Amino acid sequence: MHIHILGICGTFMGGLALIARAAGWRVTGCDANVYPPMSTQLEEQGITLIEGFGTEQLALQPDLYVIGNVMSRGNPLMEAILNQGLPYTSGPQWLGEQVLRGQHVLAVAGTHGKTTTSSMLAWILQEAGLQPNFLIGGIAPGLQVSARFDAQQPYFVIEADEYDTAFFDKRSKFVHYRPRTAILHNLEFDHADIFPDLTAIQTQFHHLVRTIPSMGQLIVPAHEPALQAVLDKGCWTPVSYLGADQEWEARATPTGFEVFHHQQWAATIHWQLSGTHNIANGLSALVAAHGVGVPIATAAQALSAFQGIKRRMELRGTVNQIQVYDDFAHHPTAIQLTLEGLRQKVGNARILAVLEPRSNTMKLGAMSARLPTALQEADLCFCYSEPQGKHAIEWDVAAALAPLGTRAMTYQQLSPLVSAITAAAQPGDHIVVMSNGSFGGIHQKLLEALAARPEL
Repeated sequence: MHIHILGICGTFMGGLALIARAAGWRVTGCDANVYPPMSTQLEEQGITLIEGFGTEQLALQPDLYVIGNVMSRGNPLMEAILNQGLPYTSGPQWLGEQVLRGQHVLAVAGTHGKTTTSSMLAWILQEAGLQPNFLIGGIAPGLQVSARFDAQQPYFVIEADEYDTAFFDKRSKFVHYRPRTAILHNLEFDHADIFPDLTAIQTQFHHLVRTIPSMGQLIVPAHEPALQAVLDKGCWTPVSYLGADQEWEARATPTGFEVFHHQQWAATIHWQLSGTHNIANGLSALVAAHGVGVPIATAAQALSAFQGIKRRMELRGTVNQIQVYDDFAHHPTAIQLTLEGLRQKVGNARILAVLEPRSNTMKLGAMSARLPTALQEADLCFCYSEPQGKHAIEWDVAAALAPLGTRAMTYQQLSPLVSAITAAAQPGDHIVVMSNGSFGGIHQKLLEALAARPEL
């Protein structure tokens, strides 16, 4: 069987392509601006990639076209598929029907922490000898790849995204996954380009809850009103609550955290990760793994060896005692948690926050008023706002950051931004670059500029 994937170079669709190839399907695909590292990873697996969406691709005559959510009406190849009545489906639906059926799916959903928690969970299962299948939006060093599939292995860990499925299916991707174990991490308003308000997202989360069997497991933090409102709509699955005085609790220590089960000590995790958000991620992953039979001690040992994932406080380099980090944070809550976690780790050392608000939600300005609070832990804030083009900001960045006074500076060009950060940096500083994009390769530009600064 042959599938042709439209929009193959995205993280989800690229991972789906690797899984389809491992499942025995012939896979080809196309995308605009086919680029590494995903293109390299796919080509190494024998997957043919085509640049663009030309109608000549119909000559491939696949058994099925799998459509990514980057596709829209008016695309020439998509129009030809529709006009000729050719078979097509979405990526999440194909995955649910062709791969996940028959697997014990462990899904990680929530506004924040999905990638990290999914990686932790897959890592624990791997260290426990279970060799899980997975599809995750990031790469943990120990896992080496973002997607893996072996039909002989029964467990499948998936990052369960609430973004819409395709232009013809406006339900969230995760409604197609049918998990038996589900972590619902948190729930805030996000994706302002497709959801009008928080209530609309809660409706999608309840669609997910409706699919979890009564013999499954839901893992939810206590005292989260937005999530509790989802469960109050109807819940047919046992819920493991996390938090103080709940079934499961985590208590921070100077080197990690301790786990308590029914208020009895259960295990200690020692690691290098920072922030209470990572403790919450780790506890959720441990509970999910325990739910499929992994002993708590084994899960704790695995978590202690977890090295984090790329683009989550990833140290990109150190120049003359100045550390430059890369982080995926782009929602105000994620920005705040990232900086608070670093502050706990570095004490009184200076933190320089470098922000590119390029997500669809941030571009629209839906969260702009929350940025000053989110950036409070930074000693200096540098914000880049693209003046035009695909990622242009539709609100006044300088006005939004005005409450931070002289601590905040805004730039519309990359070169002056790099120069300003380089001039301000001092030995012992921690520079945190936060964006959900490549940010013009600013991390390497900063490291090179710092290394070239004579007085350093």
